[in-house]
Amino acid sequence: MEVIRAKVLGFCMGVRRAVETAEQSVSKNSAGTKIYTLGPLIHNPVVLNDLEKKGVSVLTDKNLDQAQPDSIVIIRAHGTTPQVQSYLESHNHTVLDATCPKVHLSQKRAAEWNGKGFTIIIAGDRNHGEVVSISAYAGGNALVIENPQEAEALDVPEKAVLIAQTTFSPVEFEKIKSILKEKNPQIQIFNSICSATMERQDALSQLEGKTDGILVIGGKSSANTRRLYERAASICKNAALIENASEIPPEFFKMQKVGLTAGASTPDNIIEEVEELLLQNN
Repeated sequence: MEVIRAKVLGFCMGVRRAVETAEQSVSKNSAGTKIYTLGPLIHNPVVLNDLEKKGVSVLTDKNLDQAQPDSIVIIRAHGTTPQVQSYLESHNHTVLDATCPKVHLSQKRAAEWNGKGFTIIIAGDRNHGEVVSISAYAGGNALVIENPQEAEALDVPEKAVLIAQTTFSPVEFEKIKSILKEKNPQIQIFNSICSATMERQDALSQLEGKTDGILVIGGKSSANTRRLYERAASICKNAALIENASEIPPEFFKMQKVGLTAGASTPDNIIEEVEELLLQNN
C-alpha cells in the first residue's frame, strides 16, 4: 500500500497556538492552580479528552461563576466577548488569550467600523463561537448571514461592512458578497476567510485521480473538516471521515493507494497513527 498525504493538512497556526498554550499551562503549573478553557479548546474530541485527563476543565459563558477562585482561564482560538473577558479579569482569574490573530483582526474591524456608525454584517454560522465574539465587538450592531438565501432577504443598510467567519465557505462567501454588493454597491467588504481553509482544500484537490480512497481525519463537529470531507467525496467515490485510527473502514486496508488529509483541528500524532496503521496492515 502507498499512503499519499495532502501537501497541507492538520493543525492550522491558530489552533496549534491554542493547544500549545494549554499544554504549556499544564507543564508550568507547579502550584496546582485550576486550569480551564473557555468553551471546548478545539473541535477535536481526542485532544479534548487528553486535556481533560491532564486536569483541564471546560467553562462556558453560562457557568463562569462556577470557576474556582484565582484560576487560569484560556480563551480558545475562536475568541470571546469583551464582557466575558472583563468578567474573568474582575474575578481575579489569570486570562491567557489564545484567540487566533485572524479572529482578533475581525474583532478589531467590527469595533472600528461600528464606531464609525456602520452595521457589521457577518457571513458565518450565527451559533459559532467566533461569530458570537465578533458580533459582541460590534456592540450589538451586527447582522449574521448564514447563506445566500438570507442575503437575498436582507435589507442592506446604507452604511454596512461585510466580514466573514474565518472558516466560512469561500464559495458561499462569494455568493453572499455578490448579492449584497448588488443591493448596496458602497458596502465595505473584508474577505477574512483564513487561507488555511483554502490551502487544505486546494491540497486535497491535488489528490484527485491519484488514490483508490481518501481518509479525512478530524473532529466530526469541525466545520472545516466537514467541508474537507464533502470535497473528498466529490473527487473520490471512496471517502471517509474518521476521528482516529480505530475508525478506519475495513475496505481501506485492501486499497493500493490511500490519500490522507486532516482538518485544521487535527494534531500530528493522530495523522501519524492513521498512516502507521494503514501501512502495518499492508
